[in-house]
Amino acid sequence: MNLLRIAIVVVFAALASACASTKPAASTAPPAETIVVGEAPQTAPIETPTPNDAGIDTNADANAVAATATPAATSTGGETAAEDDFTAIYGQDEYNAVADPTLPPGVEMPKSYDPWEKFNRKVHTFNNAVDRTIARPLARGYVKVVPRPVRLGVGNFFSNLGEPITALNSLLQGKPKQAGQSLGRFLLNSTLGIGGIFDPASDAKLPRKNEDFGQTLGVWGWKRSRYVELPLFGPRTIRDVFGLVGDAPLSPIRQVENDKTRFFLQGLQLVDVRAQLLSIDALREGAVDEYALFRDSWLQRRNYQIGDDRKKSDDDNLPDYLMEEEDNPTVPMDAMPVIVPTPGGG
Repeated sequence: MNLLRIAIVVVFAALASACASTKPAASTAPPAETIVVGEAPQTAPIETPTPNDAGIDTNADANAVAATATPAATSTGGETAAEDDFTAIYGQDEYNAVADPTLPPGVEMPKSYDPWEKFNRKVHTFNNAVDRTIARPLARGYVKVVPRPVRLGVGNFFSNLGEPITALNSLLQGKPKQAGQSLGRFLLNSTLGIGGIFDPASDAKLPRKNEDFGQTLGVWGWKRSRYVELPLFGPRTIRDVFGLVGDAPLSPIRQVENDKTRFFLQGLQLVDVRAQLLSIDALREGAVDEYALFRDSWLQRRNYQIGDDRKKSDDDNLPDYLMEEEDNPTVPMDAMPVIVPTPGGG
């Protein structure tokens, strides 16, 4: 029994020495530091970044640098994938919206048909000399001396004399309603308006129109006609020259056989026409090319009249001063002092 006890003690002693000599394995991660508050352990809070002396968050700066240092998805050539796609579609050159072949062509202004420009410019110079030395001074004196109500009466009188020509050309253009209105204006102004000095027809809502044989030829199909500037008459086209010849026999003034009376009426009409154009003289002074301004504006208005003057409100490109008939008179054929041979005369 004693031997058995001695053996057991020796075995336990050997086991004890073996356990004491064995070292514990090192932990790969240290345990989280805990702070004991009362009975509940809490995980220690994560340390917040502290600003440096300048008050700048160095951790935020480091994050921003790291973000910018990491590029977006790039291609081997240093461009982004979006830039690669753009290059593949449009090519290497920078995109130019103006030169894009897929865009519709730009709007071009109609060109004036003026093959006789060299000759027309010389006539324009002559007309300007006559206008500046004779016509415009007379018109300014007329406006200064004659009261406005009298000038309005003179303008109404000559406008009324043109109503029969407008009525006839309206019929030739297939506008019977307009022809009736022009004839009604003539009858009303010639009677209640005392020979056309007053304009009761406008108060009766009868619109004033100006139609001539040149417009009739245009409505009949003579659309394109070369521009020509006539001495004293000013801007015209070849078509409108034929129109002047066609309207001349219908002029009431030409039916006056007394030369002195006819010359007086024709001269007064010329001065009245020029006086109505004084308001647009400012355009001439500031024009870079006065001839081109007169030619283009006259042709624009003329083409507008021939195209369809019943749609004025649909044309936003035409200046207001070109849309008003009474504010844009032209020199009529019957205003030129021409001696009319009397029957039986030499």
